[in-house]
Amino acid sequence: MKRPARMLGVAISRLAIAGAAGFVFWFAGLVWFATPPHLENKPVTTDAIVVLTGGSQRLQSGIELLLEGKGRMLFVSGVNQEVELNELLRVAGNPPEWIACCIALGHEADNTVGNARETAQWMGQQGFRSLRLVTAWYHMPRSLLEFDRAMPRTEIIAHPVFPEHVMQEHWWTWRGTAALLVSEYGKYLGALVRPVIERLKLESSAAPAKTEKAP
Repeated sequence: MKRPARMLGVAISRLAIAGAAGFVFWFAGLVWFATPPHLENKPVTTDAIVVLTGGSQRLQSGIELLLEGKGRMLFVSGVNQEVELNELLRVAGNPPEWIACCIALGHEADNTVGNARETAQWMGQQGFRSLRLVTAWYHMPRSLLEFDRAMPRTEIIAHPVFPEHVMQEHWWTWRGTAALLVSEYGKYLGALVRPVIERLKLESSAAPAKTEKAP
């Protein structure tokens, strides 16, 4: 009776240690993720400036970059089907009228993966090879991950924006900010492992077919 009890105790102890180690790694990753990046406004001119919808500050930043000559065209991904360019420009503070000719809208994407695929298609149509990506700083890691996957040969320069409602200092004391960052961190981790999960699903679905062919 003592041996099974001892084995159970060892198993529980090892499980507790593994759980504690996993939490430490998870928490360390969260601290890294929740640390706002520095804005490096590189003077490089890219073929395109790409804005991911999600706030007027992103669009305003994209238009400012376009006016500064940091890109040849501005592509706004994930725009609602019913929203037209004139309405977006009004939200952005009515920039010069001539700028409308250099802005294209994407209406198909409804998530970050869709943003990357929609942008990749548009970039291919334009023959572009570089872009400056504009999105919120907490959304940037996952966006870069998906954009690199969709366009591995494209040069991507990150241009994060910093929404005022997302507290950067002592973020853990602000319930809304903490919930947002933990949620985004979870989505980032999910995006990291998604290719592995998809590969395992593909292999498991292909396994029965191989078994059936076996003599």
